[in-house]
Amino acid sequence: MARIGFIGLGNMGLPMALNLIKAGHTVEGFDLNRDSVEKLVAGGGASMESAQIAASRAEIVVTMLPSGQEVRELYLEPGGIVDSANPGTLLIDSSTIDVATARDVVASAEAKGLTMVDAPVSGGVGGAQGGTLTFMVGGSDSAFEKARPVLEAMGKTIVHAGGPGNGQAAKICNNMILGVSMIAVSEAFVLAEKLGLDAQKLFDISSKSSGQCWSMTSYCPVPGPVPTSPANRDYQAGFTASMMLKDLRLAKEAAGAVQARTPLGAGAAAIYSAYVDSGEGTRDFSGIVNFLRDN
Repeated sequence: MARIGFIGLGNMGLPMALNLIKAGHTVEGFDLNRDSVEKLVAGGGASMESAQIAASRAEIVVTMLPSGQEVRELYLEPGGIVDSANPGTLLIDSSTIDVATARDVVASAEAKGLTMVDAPVSGGVGGAQGGTLTFMVGGSDSAFEKARPVLEAMGKTIVHAGGPGNGQAAKICNNMILGVSMIAVSEAFVLAEKLGLDAQKLFDISSKSSGQCWSMTSYCPVPGPVPTSPANRDYQAGFTASMMLKDLRLAKEAAGAVQARTPLGAGAAAIYSAYVDSGEGTRDFSGIVNFLRDN
């Protein structure tokens, strides 16, 4: 078992860290939110005074941060994680960020004798709590194999997507599909409603025919057909609309950088931007169905 420094104990990071403790690791955590740190301590972890101290003590560092800017600052600024970690330390960044930042940070880490992977996740808060996350991992073959046992304590599916940054590339491509498909499914249910077609009837048909997709069968945006979907608990977030917008914007940015045409992805970003601007950013992203119904 390893000494792990876990930095970023938010809605996703905290349950991930607690699962590492359950797996037998020693977890020393840091977050600007002291309530989150106290919850880690209550779960058997330890509190660190700073991210740098956590990194300097750890064999493995895991980060779960809001954006590429925070990742760059925390890892690359003088005295940051890259400077503080001991040679040979394994760094795992599970934030969802831009591909360029992921590749820059890995290059800097490797230049200092550190091993690093980018390993963003899919599965939401429920997956983090249940230890069933999917990790999309970018890094060398040896870095991936070193990281795999740690990731397996937090997730169910661990996929090596290729070299540094490819974990982020896989994440934003996947979530562009999800954002577009959720809008399409939501539009279909709104249209069915206006045409007098019962939502359950549409689900019974589309879930078993060519309209079948994850947004329909696992995360249906209207109450009833899928009892576990957020639609049945007033769209309490498993994955917020603001987070979906962030990922769609990352996909749009990446597409621009490599001159890829993604008109549906860009359209989905515009729709989610309007939804978030309406004050619904903390709702589950599947609540877009209500925005489409009302606008």
